[in-house]
Amino acid sequence: MKRILIVDDEADLREIIACNLESAGYAVEEAGSAEEALALIRFRQNDEAPDTPGLPALILLDVMMPGINGFQMADILRRERHLNIPIIFLTAKDHEEDILTGFARGGDDYITKPFSVRELMARVAAVVRRAETAPTVAADKTSLPQQRDLGGGLLIDDSQKVVIVNGAEVILSRKEMGILTTLASQPGHVFTRDDILSAVWNGEAYVLDRTVDVHIARLRKKLGQHGERITSRQGYGYKFD
Repeated sequence: MKRILIVDDEADLREIIACNLESAGYAVEEAGSAEEALALIRFRQNDEAPDTPGLPALILLDVMMPGINGFQMADILRRERHLNIPIIFLTAKDHEEDILTGFARGGDDYITKPFSVRELMARVAAVVRRAETAPTVAADKTSLPQQRDLGGGLLIDDSQKVVIVNGAEVILSRKEMGILTTLASQPGHVFTRDDILSAVWNGEAYVLDRTVDVHIARLRKKLGQHGERITSRQGYGYKFD
């Protein structure tokens, strides 16, 4: 059973969501705060007992919570703990900038409150399915190159899902890695935003074109001097030089 962690300070809402997820065949865990959720995830990372449940397959994460808010928790998971657990943000903040912030913090989807249970269940199923079908390295590692040299001291390590910049590992989110891999697959070719959305977001609904710009800005920053190799063609899209 896929395990889903609900992080929300509204107990009634957690109960409603949990009931529907369990009816759909998911295992569910709840946390009333980001602090509680982070402690749970830390325990799961450190406990190697065979009967201990693993990390959740998905986190439903409220944004507006006392203490550590949802955006901050996503930052901790992505930047400090280097975890790519899929995240769906749940929030009443429905302005475009809030949505873009959610994606920039590593969110895989963003649902504004109030939402219908049917919509939530459809989004959950879609994100879990995408995570299951994400490309993985083959078990026979001798059959695939472990590192792809992009020149100038920039490499993609397919086995570890990291990039290496001048000998130092740099952790990218799943979307950032997807963008870099897509652009680097055809150096010099201009990919439109629609091309990138199709390749990396795989047809997800409710993803804005500007989401690509936000992720590329973060990717450029992480790549340091190599970020300048991702260039834009005004009115067209992006390419990797």
